[in-house]
Amino acid sequence: MLDTKRLTQAVDHFADRLRAAPQSRLQRGAAAEALGLAREFARRAQIAEEPAAEPREMPDAGMFAAADQITVAVHDLVLVLTDESQIDEAVRLVEEAQKRAGV
Repeated sequence: MLDTKRLTQAVDHFADRLRAAPQSRLQRGAAAEALGLAREFARRAQIAEEPAAEPREMPDAGMFAAADQITVAVHDLVLVLTDESQIDEAVRLVEEAQKRAGV
């Protein structure tokens, strides 16, 4: 069984920082960065589940939903991960997105 705790903790930390961020920070790109990460995680999960199907894009539910969107997307992704290198890559993506978001 894979140890996905590191990944879910990284996403939970990013989501908590987004929830605590002022609206101005979200508007300056933090929410868009989180949405981009959520979309990437959702895309990866869909490809793993249905390789022949065209992935659907996660909709933009607004800047105040971005934290929830990355949380939901990572939980879907965790269900389809098959090795530790995928976890390492996902954690790296979270850390990079959080850095770019400035939260």
